[in-house]
Amino acid sequence: MSASQKSLPSSPSAGVHAAHRVGLATAAIGAVLFSAKAIVAKLMYRYNVDAVMVITLRMLLSAPLFMAIGWWQARKLPALSWADRGRVVFLGVIGYYLSSFLDFLGLQYITAGLERLILFLTPSFVLLFTALVFRRPIHGRQWISLLLAYAGIVLVFVHDLDVSGAKVWLGGALVLASALSYGVYLILSGELVQRVGSLRLVAYAMCVSTLCCVIQYAVLGRPVAELAQPAPVLWLSAINAVFCTVLPVSLTMIAVARIGAPLASQAGMIGPVSTLALAFWVLGEPITGVQLAGGALVMGGMYLLSMKKV
Repeated sequence: MSASQKSLPSSPSAGVHAAHRVGLATAAIGAVLFSAKAIVAKLMYRYNVDAVMVITLRMLLSAPLFMAIGWWQARKLPALSWADRGRVVFLGVIGYYLSSFLDFLGLQYITAGLERLILFLTPSFVLLFTALVFRRPIHGRQWISLLLAYAGIVLVFVHDLDVSGAKVWLGGALVLASALSYGVYLILSGELVQRVGSLRLVAYAMCVSTLCCVIQYAVLGRPVAELAQPAPVLWLSAINAVFCTVLPVSLTMIAVARIGAPLASQAGMIGPVSTLALAFWVLGEPITGVQLAGGALVMGGMYLLSMKKV
């Protein structure tokens, strides 16, 4: 082979594959970081703070960054209609305020690993919602994926019931309600995101969520001085805001733009596995064969659900 032949640029397909790998890696990193919020919340609970404080500090610290993202996007995109503004407010309430608050409440009673597995069922809830509301049929492969996923959750839930006691029922129900709330958000945001833009929608919705947290804090009569928590709590809140909220949301949007939502969701399957590993490493939560088997069933079910028809 001549020197000139050796210097020829790589084929276009090589560039496509490289971009594909970068997109998958970006989605995976985003999923790991987003899943880590459960670990951070568990660490904060060791300092006798509650779910109200965890979500309030998280949103207050992340709000300036989301405001900057929203301002940047608004400069490039047309202004929203009043109807779309109302929709954004509603999505901000149910998608990031309500779902996050229920999630953090549930984490007080169940393990981080079980929390992540329950939240991982959100795509199946979206499938069931669309089947009921929009009369879209559920195919055989989809039913199999649902059965596998729910069997895995039951397996891990029964295991945690033996370990954590009766309150696992309360924690599981709260996190399940969180997943349902976020599922409704995903369904309703599907059409809106085309007009508003994905990053702008997320930024605006997060700002609405922050306002909800502030109102909740005031309605509960919590003193402003209480926000001056010890340094470890504030540092953990900063990590929660930047590395477990703003950064993973941005990385996920970048990944969706590169490889599409279906592939990005498949890469997100690393989330429950990373949570189990982080919970073992950081929190000392045990990893048992039952948990691994249940996690494998859930991820197998979600993989079937995300596969394209052949």
